Amino acid sequence: MISHIAVYRHRSSVWVLPLLWTFVLGLWGLSRHHTLWRDEAATWQVAQRSSAEIWQMLGQVDSVHGLYYLLMHGLFECFGPSTTTLRLPSVLAMSVAAACVAVIGRRLAGSGVGLTAGLAFGLIPAVQFYLQEGRPYALVVMGAGISTLLLVTVLDGGGRPNRWAAYAGTVLVCALLNWLSLLVLPAHLLTLVRARAGREVWMRWAAASAVAVAAASPLILFSRRQSDQVSWIPPLTWHMLIGPAVLLTIGGIGALADRTRQGQLSVAAVGLPLLAVPQIGLIGLSMVQPLFLDRYVLFSMLGLALLIGAALDAAQRALGTGFPRVSSWFLPGVAVVAVLALLPQLMAKRSPASRVDDVLAVAEDVRDLKQAGDAVIFIPAARRDTALVSPHAFVGLRDVALVKSPSTSGTLKGLEGRPDRIRTDLLAQQRVLLVTDAASVARPVSAERDRAKMSVLRSHFVVVTDRQVRGRRVAVYERRS
Repeated sequence: MISHIAVYRHRSSVWVLPLLWTFVLGLWGLSRHHTLWRDEAATWQVAQRSSAEIWQMLGQVDSVHGLYYLLMHGLFECFGPSTTTLRLPSVLAMSVAAACVAVIGRRLAGSGVGLTAGLAFGLIPAVQFYLQEGRPYALVVMGAGISTLLLVTVLDGGGRPNRWAAYAGTVLVCALLNWLSLLVLPAHLLTLVRARAGREVWMRWAAASAVAVAAASPLILFSRRQSDQVSWIPPLTWHMLIGPAVLLTIGGIGALADRTRQGQLSVAAVGLPLLAVPQIGLIGLSMVQPLFLDRYVLFSMLGLALLIGAALDAAQRALGTGFPRVSSWFLPGVAVVAVLALLPQLMAKRSPASRVDDVLAVAEDVRDLKQAGDAVIFIPAARRDTALVSPHAFVGLRDVALVKSPSTSGTLKGLEGRPDRIRTDLLAQQRVLLVTDAASVARPVSAERDRAKMSVLRSHFVVVTDRQVRGRRVAVYERRS
């Protein structure tokens, strides 16, 4: 094992092992026991719409994810809908990001740092969570890794115009996947300051950044009209800052351990801004509007991995001065200890319990419990995603609240009738299936339509069957005699 590591540490292909390592971790348990949670269900059902229907929907909701939905629509058309098709793009993207980390580390501080940082990236818990997620966040991480690598290449003496064009294009694509990824630009700005970049580099970076921001501005402005989509995010509290504080502390230790070479850009100058600026920037934005979700700045883990690589390399060099034999075993030993220590968490993130719910499990219960002539309602209306992802399980059931389907209405959950109409239609039923959240994750019923549904069920029906599975609940109500 040591000889293999030594070979990779001194070859230009230092990126190969981190890429393969992350890819294998991504393939491990990819189906998560054939489960699908609510965020992934949105991707699943939108990707199966036509391009015209997706475009119609983006005018009303989720425009910030439009490019991703169109990409997944193309993949579903080519390979068919499956959990593999849904999640494999994220696995590939994170693998490329790990390779970028390795190459950046090698350019800045040598193959040892590059290899260690690339391998560490694949083990970071947040990376492990979104490594197998059918959402765009891993693609954003990959884009941030590529743009950072392009910047480092330029600062390392490779400032050809086509690289600046590639930089602008990469930043733009990331912004179209999630415009909060533009927080990578102030991080790169701080890197330019630390590197004491020349005037020409500053001018070209400013031009490339301006082009990317200008091209993404229409999406940013338009998506602001759909801000209700993030209204569920809670306001920033002090306990939310514990995670960023821990990450910044680890990153700061890595920055102190970084070996800065005279006249060369250091790992600290790249990694610390890439870790700190997006985290601090999101905290600042969240003071204006609640937006604090770690996945929005997941790309900051690139900086954390670089700094971990620098710290471990510094520790090995320190051991080498007094204990050369021990130092040769240091990195393999750390790798084994890290894997063993993180193994319970790695397994947990591949289990159905790792997500708040499972859309597919409750569909099986509906299939078992339904009878001819039954009606079905969803509380809240967003729980209709179960029927959209598993339509065969709902064949024969009448969705009494729905007046216009999600695909024809250009929405994610469809359009429901007025509360009085819902009440009248429910009173005409003899048996109703309710699909909702399990008690452990359910929020208080607040929408007027949902209150009308619950009022009729409590007053005129009685529960005869109640099942809860993986964050979802299906209850069968029969009319009181």
